[in-house]
Amino acid sequence: MKIALINENSQAAKNSLIFETLKKVVEPLGHEVVNYGMYSAEDEHQLTYVQNGILAATLLNSGAADYVVTGCGTGEGAMLACNAFPGVLCGHIADPSDAYMFAQINDGNAVAIPFAKGFGWGAELNLQYMFEKLFTGESGQGYPKERVVPEQRNKKILDGVKKITHRSLTEILPELDRELVKGAFLGEHFQEYFFADCQDEEIAKCVKAILA
Repeated sequence: MKIALINENSQAAKNSLIFETLKKVVEPLGHEVVNYGMYSAEDEHQLTYVQNGILAATLLNSGAADYVVTGCGTGEGAMLACNAFPGVLCGHIADPSDAYMFAQINDGNAVAIPFAKGFGWGAELNLQYMFEKLFTGESGQGYPKERVVPEQRNKKILDGVKKITHRSLTEILPELDRELVKGAFLGEHFQEYFFADCQDEEIAKCVKAILA
């Protein structure tokens, strides 16, 4: 699985800590982490939490990433921005039990983490334990076990609802503010990583047109 990390501007200084912790957990499990930044608070191209949502949706819908780890100060804004788009099911997680239950009950493809609120002593251990609960083993297996059947049924229902309530990403992106969307794609390594991994030619064309 290819896991993308995205940080917005208020918590960009923590990118290295998050990236190294995530790699430490998931690379031995056979997953790959791709760091889309921001890489530091001084990055030339700043990302807001709204742009985190745009970038996350572009990566997931194009197949350039299978999972997105993102967040902001509280995690709430990043979660709301991600869930505003098709093809993204983002949970707000703050501790290992959140991570485990989101993975097993909701079986989403993105998480938003509070990287300021409650992020104090031992924060890197909390991150490590959350990533372990998210990415160790198969997700969508239910919790508690006697709830497996209704939980899996509800997940399929939600996926079906989102397909009806959202338009395709290639319709949405051109209608948003061009500079807002373009700004989400101006990270130092975005073009290098995205175009190498993108599996959807229509989305690739859309992104190229926005960047032109």
